[in-house]
Amino acid sequence: WFAGRVVHSPRRSLAATHLTSNMQMAAFAPTRAMPLPGSAIISQRTALRTVAAPRVVRCEAEHTTGVSRNANLAKLQAGYLFPEIARRRGEHLAKNPDAKIISLGIGDTTEPIPEPIWKGMAEASQGLGTLEGYSGYGAEQGQGPLREAITNTFYKGTSVQADEVFVSDGSKCDISRMQAMFGSGIKVAVQDPAYPAYVDTTVMTGGTGLYNSATSQFDGITYLKCSPENDFFPDLEASAHADVVFFCSPNNPTGAAATRAQLTELVAWAKKRGSIIVFDAAYSVYISDPDCPRSIFEIPGAEEVALETCSFSKFAGFTGVRLGWTVVPHALKFADGTPVRTDWNRVMTTCFNGASNVAQAGGLACTSEAGMAAMWELVGYYKENATMLKKCFDDLGFTTYGGTDAPYVWVSMDGKPSWDSFAEILEKTDIVTTPGAGFGIAGEGFIRVSAFGHRENVTEAIARFQKAFAGKNN
Repeated sequence: WFAGRVVHSPRRSLAATHLTSNMQMAAFAPTRAMPLPGSAIISQRTALRTVAAPRVVRCEAEHTTGVSRNANLAKLQAGYLFPEIARRRGEHLAKNPDAKIISLGIGDTTEPIPEPIWKGMAEASQGLGTLEGYSGYGAEQGQGPLREAITNTFYKGTSVQADEVFVSDGSKCDISRMQAMFGSGIKVAVQDPAYPAYVDTTVMTGGTGLYNSATSQFDGITYLKCSPENDFFPDLEASAHADVVFFCSPNNPTGAAATRAQLTELVAWAKKRGSIIVFDAAYSVYISDPDCPRSIFEIPGAEEVALETCSFSKFAGFTGVRLGWTVVPHALKFADGTPVRTDWNRVMTTCFNGASNVAQAGGLACTSEAGMAAMWELVGYYKENATMLKKCFDDLGFTTYGGTDAPYVWVSMDGKPSWDSFAEILEKTDIVTTPGAGFGIAGEGFIRVSAFGHRENVTEAIARFQKAFAGKNN
């Protein structure tokens, strides 16, 4: 056996044939099974009886194809941030098998989907079992009633029309499809720190140069530094030209929500530069400050320079259900006058078969009166978690940001490398956080603490933080 396959020697002996026969009989042998590479299992007694002496098997070189690896994927420096965190968590558990891990790292919702919403999905699922309720392929752009409901619920008072709303399986997936639409010949700008998918998908589609070890960034991307010193809003005028600008508000990971004045400046800058803004509003429902818009389309003129992606993931606990949408206005056009919506529709109808019928039923239930009430209650639960965590770190003497208009608390570790802080917290408290450096070099020296968690776990985490870092102020 070699690499999970049988490698045949030039002459197949009678003993080898006998081995195969005995392997089939091994299930009846009353002895402990011994695993072999591949899927075969035989008993130790049978193996000894069958194979009298070791055989020499010639191992041929592993076969490779003639297809070259995508050079853009080869540029990526390490695994995606959250699988790397999971790997380190696994290592910690291997060393401390009795540890009771609390995860405040990845932003995954924890509370059950509210009843008015799951019932909508349950009814749709049951309907698929009837002639009257069955439906197959649907419109790739999304079901008409859901597109109308999203428009009327989340874009009231703006110029957004229902046929500009494209329902999908989530913002992260749409970000990748946007890269396919824009192609590799564009210059991209991202906030720093920012959601890793913006940079990684740009690298994958050939929109960057090589990784620059001197700067810890990719050549060819414009990084817009967002830090406490500039109130987490970049100096746009000082930045290099970019064709496409990824901008998230409330920002993941800092939790900073852009003000109306800041977004007005962003729209004016994009119009002057001829840029397109990809506005990520995945956490917009957490905004409480009336001076911080929940949609870029609350800003006059944004429909000419921006598209917006959003999701039910953090609104209604749909991280596993997978349902989101992207708004592409008719007024948004490429340099040659082609509506961006035309190309986006082409990408969606080619690369996507439409969101699940059951998931879309859940989305429609979200926009009902009962669904919205339940959704706001769920969001309020996570916002209270964020308030508790923020107060904990403030009381311990840490400087914190976010946690008010977002489900994330951005904690300064006083310049200590963030992966070191991640390791220290995990070692002292058995709590998983997210190192700020994973979101960009401007995140170095910070950790992100997620408010997505059961209340009892958040309360326990706070007690552990207080015990481990009580001496910080001394």
